[in-house]
Amino acid sequence: MSEVEIDQTELKNKALEAIQTVYDPEIPVNIFELGLIYEVSVFPVNNIFVQMTLTSPNCPAAQSMPAEVETKIKAIEGVNEVTVEITFDPSWSQEMMSEAAKLELGFM
Repeated sequence: MSEVEIDQTELKNKALEAIQTVYDPEIPVNIFELGLIYEVSVFPVNNIFVQMTLTSPNCPAAQSMPAEVETKIKAIEGVNEVTVEITFDPSWSQEMMSEAAKLELGFM
């Protein structure tokens, strides 16, 4: 493994940790626990792809949350390119939240 190549599993774990520091501004739970992250993939030369959704297409944070995800992942040492894609298929629902998020928000 060269100096610039980082273990893909380690890089994915660091990206997931970074994502867990991003919060929906209207909900006191991080976007990973909310179930807004559908996919995190690491491709050769340390490029990271994130597919995520929003709680609704009219979400007021539609611009800021994906940009914050990108910024926080780019800050990880060794990351090259970051692509964040928004999708609404499947649509987000409360069932996608982790148990911790449901507890935090009083849904359990």
